[in-house]
Amino acid sequence: MRALFIGGTGTISSAITKQLLEQGCELYLLNRGTRNEALPVGAKILQADINDESKVASLIADLTFDVVADFIAFEPAQLERDYRLFKDKTKQFLFISSASAYQTPLSDYRITEGTPLSNPYWAYSRNKIACEEYLIKQYREHGFPITIVRPSHTYDERSIPLGVHGSKGSWQVAKRMLENKPVIIHGDGTSLWTMTHNTDFAKGFIGLMGNLHAIGESVHITSDETLTWNQIYEAIAAALGVKLQAVHVSSEFLDACSKEDFRGGLLGDKANSVVFDNAKLKRLVPEFVATTRFDQGIKQTVANLLAHPELQKEDHEFDQWCDQVIQVLDTAIQQMNAARI
Repeated sequence: MRALFIGGTGTISSAITKQLLEQGCELYLLNRGTRNEALPVGAKILQADINDESKVASLIADLTFDVVADFIAFEPAQLERDYRLFKDKTKQFLFISSASAYQTPLSDYRITEGTPLSNPYWAYSRNKIACEEYLIKQYREHGFPITIVRPSHTYDERSIPLGVHGSKGSWQVAKRMLENKPVIIHGDGTSLWTMTHNTDFAKGFIGLMGNLHAIGESVHITSDETLTWNQIYEAIAAALGVKLQAVHVSSEFLDACSKEDFRGGLLGDKANSVVFDNAKLKRLVPEFVATTRFDQGIKQTVANLLAHPELQKEDHEFDQWCDQVIQVLDTAIQQMNAARI
């Protein structure tokens, strides 16, 4: 199989590229070359910015592909560019959308590919929906061989997956745990969530590549494991070897008092209970099974982070904000208790 990935070094795509190369795939990566240390050995690099359409067209002039996958498109204009570039160059075009495009709030906590797409809270999700609509139009009207893939919360060894963190990533929350400081969990921590290790996601994705039954279809790829946020944070604390000091805070309150985009990422995504039905994926890829349980996967992530200080990006502003939120809540409790006397 000859495949071209636009991107190829991110959380999701890195595991796919690794497994494909191990399987002997002829893999091309269209990449700007700004992270050469992350480029996998064995891949053929087409160095260019995908937004430089004329340069990309010249690089692929003599090439055709079994599969082209775009991991970094977020707006319809980017898919319009992809269509112009690859409409006569590939047997299958895979677009990585997002499970956050599903109806929010949900009318049924069980999510299938038939769940409506609607998210009034997050422009990111609405843009992904618009991208999907554009591609479906090209499939229906011009036979462009699309497959839409919707990941949910997928993680790897480079970052701890969390519900609430700052703009510099999740390490600061782990640092608070290691320092025995309280950490914020949104809501009461009992809403349901699904974490998927990127190696498991890769197995499902590769099973869709070159799969004629996947043409024209939309498919989500997630683990079948359902966790509460309390369980997620407890597993992280256990992997760090500490006792969790949790403070539960309303998601609406967090959104109202933060500079971060908690409206989209929290109210429009992680604050909602989600349980994914992967029956469609398993029909298309009968061998698919997610084998990395979260408590096992997070131990690998934590071990890697502790072994690589360069991944430990501190976020003092977020740390101070957490302290302020917790202090405000403590003060409010004291004032309410005093008022009852």
